[in-house]
Amino acid sequence: MTNLAVIYYSSTGTVTAIAREVAAAAEAAGASVRLRRVAELAPQAAIDSVPGWAENVAATSDIPEATPDDMVWADAVIFGTPTRFGNVASQVKQFIDTLGGLQYQGLLADKVYSGFTSTATAHGGHESTLLALGNTFHHFGGIIVPPGYTDPVHANPYGVSHHTANGTIPVGEETLAAARAQAVRVVRFASALSQVGQAA
Repeated sequence: MTNLAVIYYSSTGTVTAIAREVAAAAEAAGASVRLRRVAELAPQAAIDSVPGWAENVAATSDIPEATPDDMVWADAVIFGTPTRFGNVASQVKQFIDTLGGLQYQGLLADKVYSGFTSTATAHGGHESTLLALGNTFHHFGGIIVPPGYTDPVHANPYGVSHHTANGTIPVGEETLAAARAQAVRVVRFASALSQVGQAA
């Protein structure tokens, strides 16, 4: 069985919705899945000042926080992050920055990696955020599995991305279908690589 970690950050719930769909689709495809949220860095006062943010924090309190052990356990990792000025959210970057020791030991290499994102505006960092994640995967020695245009539901070849129009467009079936397809593709390639490794 393929071990898949879905590691994400979400403030107001858009990335949470995608992450949950990715995890469910991967489980349906036969993977053992850990859904994990990275630690929140923002002060409580900032969270409480935005109702949607506070609601999402409360609604996801049952989801365990990501740890480096989740990376070691996984055969494949799918990261999710909202864009922050065309880059990953600081909370995701903080988690990645804790992985230096594992990277140095080679424990992050030869795994399958993929990513998804959300943006407030139509051209506000969809691709640059996913490419930034890709830069990290290169340093890990990972095997990047993007969706490409391998399925009719994929609108972004770099990874699932959702445009919220400044929070006015919730995640809908188009995004969820793309999330499912990406999850299944990642599980398929991770499983194939695992079988090759066992045969070798």
